[in-house]
Amino acid sequence: MPCMAAPAWFSSPSDALTRLGATGYLADEATATVAFLAGALEKPVLIEGPAGVGKTEFAKAVARAADAELVRLQCYEGLDEARALYEWNYKKQLLRIQAAGVEGTGSQSWAEAHDEIFGEEFLLSRPLLTAIRRTEPTVLLIDEVDKTDVEVEGLLLEVLSDFQVTVPELGTIEAVRRPFVVLTSNAARELSEAVKRRCLYLHLDYPSASREREIVTRHVPELDEGVVAQLVDVVARLRELELKKAPSIAESVDWARTLIALQAGTLDAATIDATLGVVLKHVSDQDRARRELRLATGGPVASTTSAHPFR
Repeated sequence: MPCMAAPAWFSSPSDALTRLGATGYLADEATATVAFLAGALEKPVLIEGPAGVGKTEFAKAVARAADAELVRLQCYEGLDEARALYEWNYKKQLLRIQAAGVEGTGSQSWAEAHDEIFGEEFLLSRPLLTAIRRTEPTVLLIDEVDKTDVEVEGLLLEVLSDFQVTVPELGTIEAVRRPFVVLTSNAARELSEAVKRRCLYLHLDYPSASREREIVTRHVPELDEGVVAQLVDVVARLRELELKKAPSIAESVDWARTLIALQAGTLDAATIDATLGVVLKHVSDQDRARRELRLATGGPVASTTSAHPFR
């Protein structure tokens, strides 16, 4: 069955910018343009960038903005077809065979039993097939695709090219309504050109200081603007260090909420030292941050109420 006609996800880049912003996702013009084009051209979006810059949140925001269902395939090393596309309910099939008496001298032929047990009743739909079969607006998130083996990309090509899945026992299942597809990658490995050709491409990086202040303020409006500026400044300094995991945007927001919980009127050196665990999740990163930031002051960390405690 060919795909049914459907309204565009966004009417224009400016519409995407406004509606994504209404969900709390502050997109820039490039991101909003890609969001519009992905819906208008019915092409998947491949988003690359460091962890924590809003790649996964983009898909969630599109789903919220369009009042669509989010179907997520979380990728990992060892992911196979059974977990990505579909598998058969073998236990249920065995019970049906036994109940039908096909073992031994049973009256039902194996051919009849085979046709029966490889039907819809016994099919376990996984994220890719689930998204293809849905008739309602759907956002398909294929998260951290770079963590899978190269072979898994082959499973994606049929979906990304023709929005269909082939189940040998049932035939080809085509999308009735094409999902809005988002693939995310931390660039742990290079994806195949075949996959890239089928996608629009968007690179997200850490936001500018002004945009991150806007994001933090949007999510934690009760935090004083001066403290927000301090927080964003320190986060930027942390990201300049050689860390195992740099602070994400979400962790900046968490830090802001932490300051509200602690009723901290300023982000002084003592408060930073006490709350580093909110933004740095490795002991070695915390040690490096304390050491480097102390070196930047030319001496031990001391409390301060200046706007930039490590300058």
